[in-house]
Amino acid sequence: MAKQEKKMMRRRMANAYLSSIVSIALVLMLIGTASLLIVNAGSVSDYFKENLKVSVILKQEIGERQAAKLQEKLETLPYVNTARYVSREEGTQDLQKMLGEDFLSVFETSPVPTSIDLTLFAEYVCADSIEVVRKQLVNYPEVDEVDCQQSLVDALNTNLAKVSLVLGVFIILMLFISFVLIGNTIRLNVFSRRFTIHTMKMVGATRSFIRKPFLISAIYQGLLSAAIALVALGTGLLVLKSSFPELFEIVRTGMIATVGLIVIASGVTICVTSTYFVVGKLISLDKNDLYY
Repeated sequence: MAKQEKKMMRRRMANAYLSSIVSIALVLMLIGTASLLIVNAGSVSDYFKENLKVSVILKQEIGERQAAKLQEKLETLPYVNTARYVSREEGTQDLQKMLGEDFLSVFETSPVPTSIDLTLFAEYVCADSIEVVRKQLVNYPEVDEVDCQQSLVDALNTNLAKVSLVLGVFIILMLFISFVLIGNTIRLNVFSRRFTIHTMKMVGATRSFIRKPFLISAIYQGLLSAAIALVALGTGLLVLKSSFPELFEIVRTGMIATVGLIVIASGVTICVTSTYFVVGKLISLDKNDLYY
């Protein structure tokens, strides 16, 4: 009977330990996800800004050769990210998709001009810089008009600022909840061993001696949980890369190592800190308090 009770006790302890590992790993995944959002917030903003098109509309008499030369000139400008020539035929096809195939029936000749679509570097996509860019582009003799979509630029910058604020608040709340959940999991795991702590105290063990094995266990627990969380996050990133390659471009791969360090440091720090205070509290308990 005694052996069976010991086996059952060990099994319960093992199950409690594994459940705490899984629980902490799930919470660390939240921390890892929040960290990915934080370190990639700038690249997300840059992605949207650098996909905003500036249409350089050329004069009707400008041919393809002149347009190609202008495109080469524009590509050398310090604020231009990409430059793509849009022929009259391509522009007509795009309008047909938007307005219907019979929209040209009211015109004798195609009213669609040739143009060059530009994307700018993110630091130039703001109200003041866009206006400076527009004034420089209209000075080219081949250019008839420049459509910078000023209202869209203003709306983009305003909305990105709002999204950043909301995202920041959300991440802070999520991190706070993560710390609380991990702390509670550690408390439950350590509290189940309160009688062992009391026995060690009764035979004269010091606080540091009692804490030491629990803190070492907490370090391993934090590392193991972090490893599980990182494997899950890595798998998620691989799925994102294969399923949504364009979205994966937003992720700064050089910062993934930083996210990994944040997850590991968070797991170890929270586990060790929670264990330290919980064990200290249990050491201070009276024998009668252990049953409540």
